[in-house]
Amino acid sequence: MLVVPRSMLLAATLLAGALPLPLAAQGRLIPRPCQRGDCPPPVRPCVAGECPRPGFAIARSASDVRVELRDRVLRYQVDERFVNHGGVVGEADYVFPLPKNAAFEGLKLEINGELVAGEIMDAEHARQTYEAIVRQQRDPALVEWMGHGLLRARIFPIAPGEEKRVVVRFQAVAEREGDALRVEYGRGAGSEGLGSGVWRTPRDPRRQTPDPRRSFTFLYPDDGQYGTPYSPTHALRTRRESGRRCVVEVEGDASDVTLLLPVRRAEGGSIAVLAHAPGGEDGFALITVTPPAPRRAAGLPRDVTLVLDVSGSMSGRKLEQAKAAGRQLLATLSPADRFRIIDFSSDVRTFRDELVPATRAHVREAERYLDDLEAQGSTNIAGALDEALRGHAFDDVAAHDDEERDAERRDDARRRDARRRDEWPAKRDGRLPVVLFITDGEPTVGERRPEAIAERAAARRGRHRIFTFGVGADVNAALVERLAVDGRGTAHFVRPEESVERAVALVASRLTAPLMTDVTVRATGGVRLRKLHPSQPADVFAGQDLVLLARYAGSGPAELQVEGRAPDGELSWTTRVAFPERERRNTFVARLWATQRVGYLSAERRKYGASAEVDAEIRELGERYGIPTEFTSYFVPEPGLVVTRDGRWDARGGAAATGGADQALQSNSVRRRGAAPPPTAGAAPAAAAAPAARAEAFERAAAASAQREARTLAAVDSAASVADAATGARRVGGRRFVSRDGVWVDARYREGMRTVRVRAYSAAYFALLDRLPDLRDAFAVGDRVVVAGRTVAVAVDDAGAESLSARELREVEAGW
Repeated sequence: MLVVPRSMLLAATLLAGALPLPLAAQGRLIPRPCQRGDCPPPVRPCVAGECPRPGFAIARSASDVRVELRDRVLRYQVDERFVNHGGVVGEADYVFPLPKNAAFEGLKLEINGELVAGEIMDAEHARQTYEAIVRQQRDPALVEWMGHGLLRARIFPIAPGEEKRVVVRFQAVAEREGDALRVEYGRGAGSEGLGSGVWRTPRDPRRQTPDPRRSFTFLYPDDGQYGTPYSPTHALRTRRESGRRCVVEVEGDASDVTLLLPVRRAEGGSIAVLAHAPGGEDGFALITVTPPAPRRAAGLPRDVTLVLDVSGSMSGRKLEQAKAAGRQLLATLSPADRFRIIDFSSDVRTFRDELVPATRAHVREAERYLDDLEAQGSTNIAGALDEALRGHAFDDVAAHDDEERDAERRDDARRRDARRRDEWPAKRDGRLPVVLFITDGEPTVGERRPEAIAERAAARRGRHRIFTFGVGADVNAALVERLAVDGRGTAHFVRPEESVERAVALVASRLTAPLMTDVTVRATGGVRLRKLHPSQPADVFAGQDLVLLARYAGSGPAELQVEGRAPDGELSWTTRVAFPERERRNTFVARLWATQRVGYLSAERRKYGASAEVDAEIRELGERYGIPTEFTSYFVPEPGLVVTRDGRWDARGGAAATGGADQALQSNSVRRRGAAPPPTAGAAPAAAAAPAARAEAFERAAAASAQREARTLAAVDSAASVADAATGARRVGGRRFVSRDGVWVDARYREGMRTVRVRAYSAAYFALLDRLPDLRDAFAVGDRVVVAGRTVAVAVDDAGAESLSARELREVEAGW
């Protein structure tokens, strides 16, 4: 056993006590070395170019986690399976990092149906074991576990091709985050660990073993004391079982999972805060607001207006889908709602001149009206918006201004509208006006200037929420985006191969039963919230929580005050929350905030034009958090194309054309979506550039819209996963690493940074892990890595130092 200095063990113990650790991380099998000094040759032949590794090689084939909440205690069951891809019978140690607050006395280890006695170590004892395994196996994946306790059990024998099942059960008290319970499970950056691949023949080095099956299921009582669970890391599916139990299943790759389960309060709603404070800068906060259960069964009544483009370009499949979307929208109306249908081409027509109650008779008539619509004529967007925004707030203000109105008259109209909006809250009838606007083209009739149309709509909007749907790349994406952003709604961009019906139905289902409107959240005390996204005030609909992302200045205890309007009247409540000065957990909060911030800044840039300040912030956020933007292109070009430093496509031998950055957000090439590729050398500029420019504008607006709506890491990572896969990048602990000549380089690293080099698995290596726990995730990426702090970087390579003096360690810590 490796002997570790007592001072290092003491430092590790103190650090483990001070540093909040993930609740759990999946276990691993560590092969035991051959005892005879040499291993027997493989006993399995190669099959289809796949050969067993010489000796003992294991891979995880499944990892299923089930967590049940009972009386505020979380009962974990971790069910894992491992396969021996090697050629000989072998033995292994199963190691599992023990969560800090787990009930160790209830921990059980089961291997193939039999209970096995496992050795349980505290963090100080486990530290020696972790270091020994890392050094002997030259496997950095375990360094992120340092500071955890350890469960270790011996497993044998494992025959070639055999699968072993390991089940670990333990309990932990559910951690509180404000008015919510926190449930989490971390698999870690190097979760597959040693032997996760199979030895391949050189003729097909790209083949790899299948990814292990992963699942995460959470169960909690359906007894009315809990709200709807939310995850900042994954999309969720929730269903109810008999016996008054709710089952939550995580969608997608169930890697590091974090869930928040709101606990209902007797009065007011619930507030939960997840903070990430890297130190030396403002912190990041994710604030979830769960409204109280309304005393009335339904939420606020709505006035819903569907505005449908029926110009000639909508003919065929698009119009049929739009009609189906209208029918889906009608199906979401409650008897308390009212509605209108407006269809437009060269002219503007309506189903009824005024809003009508959503009775069965009216809905049936509206369905017949939709069935009779035909596509023909041009696109009168301005006229359609005038009609949609008529009748609720400002009928007498600028009702039919002509195209020649001058700037002074527009300014006068805006001032009058502002005064009316100030007076409106006293006059409103408690209904929420909602507009869903669908179009596939540019304005070609009436007012055709997008800027003037947007200004006119903003002046007349009143309390309307506007949700827009741009269909196809021929739409004016900037106008569709601005109408929604100014209208406190969302913009959606539907590609030619996608379904208009599905996009509208999804939004319509989310807009049923408004529970709270005009919601604001502010902090009092020594903490100040800034750069909140989405912007306030906001609305909360049934089945949803309000999720706010913000930077915060200051630290310590503070009160969060929530105010808004509910079906029962005005609501206001407060919750006392502690904002930490330094918090290393919850790195996903910073990335979620940065993603929404980039989406917001991108829209601002299209609205007001480029500026050095906005461009610099977009670029910095994109580079720091690995978010594709106009300036941080991770696009991998097709043969014959390169991407220039400013994120533009350049055909070799030809002129540059805009593009590149946002294409990586979806499928790595607009050509795959039917949009025009970038122009090639010799192409007619006017003929090739216009479709490419429209496609680029469409994709950038679509990407920014998705970024503004991102509520989970799953949504963020799905947007960048194609680019990461193409470039070989990895994301670990809130950092993005790119492989350069076999070295994993932190995206935050800058040439010229003061760099301290250490040898992998040396005394200096482990001493830095003691001083800087942030390095644990980063070092787990590999044994050749460069990690950047604020003013200093740490590089791990074979030429690095074996030891560092106390002064050198302090200097690195100060610059981190």
